Amino acid sequence: MNNRRDFFRNTFGLGAGLAAASRLFAAPQANGTGMDIDMKHMSHVTERDSGWIVSVETPDVSQLPWRMDGNVKEFHLIAEPVKREIFPGRVIDLWGYNGSAPGPTIQVNQGDRVRIIVDNHLPEATSMHWHGFEVPNEMDGAPGSSQDPIPPGGRFVYEFTLHQEGTYFYHSHMAMQEMVGMIGAFIMHPKEPYKPRADKDFAIIMQEYAILPNIKVPNSMNMEFNWLTFNGKAGPATTPLIVRHGERVRIRLINLGMDHHPIHLHGHQFVVTGTEGGRQPQSTWGPGNTVLVGVAQSRDVEFVASNPGDWMLHCHLPHHMMNQMSSMVGPMSRRNGMPAGLDMERGMGMLRQGSATSEENGPSLGRGLGVGSTAEQSISNSPLKAESSMQHQEMPDMQGMQMGKPEVSKDANSVPGFPQDAFMEGPMMAMDQRVDKPENFGLRPGWSGFMAGMMTLVRVLPPDKYDQIMELRKKQEPNKPMKMDMPGMEHKHE
Repeated sequence: MNNRRDFFRNTFGLGAGLAAASRLFAAPQANGTGMDIDMKHMSHVTERDSGWIVSVETPDVSQLPWRMDGNVKEFHLIAEPVKREIFPGRVIDLWGYNGSAPGPTIQVNQGDRVRIIVDNHLPEATSMHWHGFEVPNEMDGAPGSSQDPIPPGGRFVYEFTLHQEGTYFYHSHMAMQEMVGMIGAFIMHPKEPYKPRADKDFAIIMQEYAILPNIKVPNSMNMEFNWLTFNGKAGPATTPLIVRHGERVRIRLINLGMDHHPIHLHGHQFVVTGTEGGRQPQSTWGPGNTVLVGVAQSRDVEFVASNPGDWMLHCHLPHHMMNQMSSMVGPMSRRNGMPAGLDMERGMGMLRQGSATSEENGPSLGRGLGVGSTAEQSISNSPLKAESSMQHQEMPDMQGMQMGKPEVSKDANSVPGFPQDAFMEGPMMAMDQRVDKPENFGLRPGWSGFMAGMMTLVRVLPPDKYDQIMELRKKQEPNKPMKMDMPGMEHKHE
């Protein structure tokens, strides 16, 4: 679709936040019309007295542009239905902001006066809450207590001065709207650079959805989820974090879902330096490699990328590393056609009929999302008997995968507990070409077969390989004019 949202996505998605433009946080000069956005203000890098403050990169999510109206930084957010490809060939219907779910990242300075114009293009009322912000009550965005909800087609203008610093976020305060994508990162850079300074700064938003096969709309009422995402992408579609060997790295982890997520980094120890309340005193820092990010929390972790290699960064809840795949593309079944993917109640042992020892109530992985999941039982993706060959039904979502022979022993079906990784059997699920991008250059062939759900990579690269990927990125950046009109910015201030 050649429309405004696609233009934003293509223009801002990769290039924003990469260039080191000087004097970024200085206010841009008004151009007289008040209707143009200077593209250099998409990148947030500036030199301050004692160090550097670098732009926060949000892989797979754009940066929100802004303009100056006097001494006020003005942003424009549109709440609207969006389509999001969270995995190759898997496009789902979500609600988000400015064509994206999660919404675009906002970056400001501590001390800035900001105005955020929120237009509601949803079919129902909404509101915008600024999570953790210390703002006047009438700007808090809690419907019924601080403001009336924004009706369909309506607009609300939020304006406040920001005296805080740290990793914050914005989201709808209509609870179920949060569950279909309505959140975005809001970064408040400090007046004085943090010490020690970071060379790279990333943000990752964690979300989860319950989506059955052949369905494109999440069930926001569900309590079990089968699509787990970083910045709106499920592995291996997530974009790796690219750092140069020896750089100090900050990763800002934001969680707004129904599950807590223990985020683990391979190959390095880190310290937790901040929460959704801002920077923590250095006396509280301690080494670790896993941090629990609870619902409605953010955690900043920092480390020196001293160990070269391609290192996994992932939620350590096992189901969150695999998108509970029986509900993604069909149930897993092995010996004697035993189904995996029965509804959640029976998977948890809450029987509907018969006794607990009867054959009809035999083992199930319990990964379904309700009674409808039992309709998947006609699909199998693995041998039903020890002597049978691998069976597959062609499914649209599997086109382009590198189908190889899974590595299992000859007597695998006779081993109690087998299979545990029935659908994630390495080369069988590889789709390197379908997720090809500059950040994946040089990865081990077949790497994508072992990535799913809340998984990405931190690539600690030597200078030559780092520079090569940066060059590939530049070639992908479109040659766009430096200024553009922003539709919908026309408004009156009272």
